[in-house]
Amino acid sequence: MHAGPPATYIPHVLESLGYEPDMARWAAASDATVGRVVRVDRGLASVLTESGPQRVSIGGGLLGRMAQDPTEGPCTGDWCVLRDWPDNRVTLERILPRRTAVVRAVAGETSHGQVLCTNLDVAAVVVALHPLPVLAKVERLVALAWESGARPLVVLTKCDLVNDADLFAEDVADAAPGVDVLTVSARTGEGVDALRGRVEGRLTMALLGASGHGKSSLTNALVGADVLSTRTIRDDGRGRHTSVRRELVPLPGGGAVIDTPGLRGIGLIDAEVGVAQTFADVEALAGTCRFRDCAHDTEPDCAVRAALADGSLTWRRFESWQHLQRELRWIASRKDARLRAERIKEWKRRTRDAHRSRP
Repeated sequence: MHAGPPATYIPHVLESLGYEPDMARWAAASDATVGRVVRVDRGLASVLTESGPQRVSIGGGLLGRMAQDPTEGPCTGDWCVLRDWPDNRVTLERILPRRTAVVRAVAGETSHGQVLCTNLDVAAVVVALHPLPVLAKVERLVALAWESGARPLVVLTKCDLVNDADLFAEDVADAAPGVDVLTVSARTGEGVDALRGRVEGRLTMALLGASGHGKSSLTNALVGADVLSTRTIRDDGRGRHTSVRRELVPLPGGGAVIDTPGLRGIGLIDAEVGVAQTFADVEALAGTCRFRDCAHDTEPDCAVRAALADGSLTWRRFESWQHLQRELRWIASRKDARLRAERIKEWKRRTRDAHRSRP
């Protein structure tokens, strides 16, 4: 066993990734230490500690909590507590409280959430300019980024392949009010320094987007070396999956980037705040309608319909907002039904156990 770091000691490597002194109190025992999860696969976690990277298994107590709630499990970006055992095993025993997290609905099980990455400061929505992206998909990703609690950013990649990158950046800015938009090219290096400046020091940036939009290439450009493999885009414009797992990559000047696998389905769960912030302009209009429950259809004095009529609000954006609102309501109904079913199942189990315990 090795002694954990004293509360006054801040590991240099971990400090560059956002380590805070108060984290030491979580590893007060002599056989415990703090680290940050780099990736998780096959039931094991790669964790970066002050003594270097370690491959660890998951402790029994944490496995029990994961059985009740999968979101309790370790995820890329987590700060955690490791424990050394006399037989030279190292286990991950505790996940420190998460500051931020990207959570999406699980495919096919939209009443459950899947944590993609945690403790990020910047949630970068990565969208390639070639072929031209669909604004509705950008809005969905921006809503996911807002909901994470991190600062959203839209990164338009492959700007060297188009002639009107600035014009499309203006369209994206209109679709993502309050969010900065950067145009970059991993091939030529254009905009890479500006993007790197967003995480210099101790910040963490997660790259979110579909396959083939250049997330891994962008990570390599930010690091200044080929640390992740890349593949060319298919002839039909669809991306090929390069990243198969989420991975935290430290940057030479401090900070880190989390590369994520391509998101084919971007289901939103409990994302009312994210959608409201993404569509702040539409929400503001809806708040001035004559009726609080206005459906924006045939009601009198509807501010949304008036904006559609005079062109200050586009039909595309209005319909995108309506679609996400319907999706959130449907997911909420699924979640309520699941919770009711779980409560009934638990009630039946307790009733059965009570009957068995009677003499």
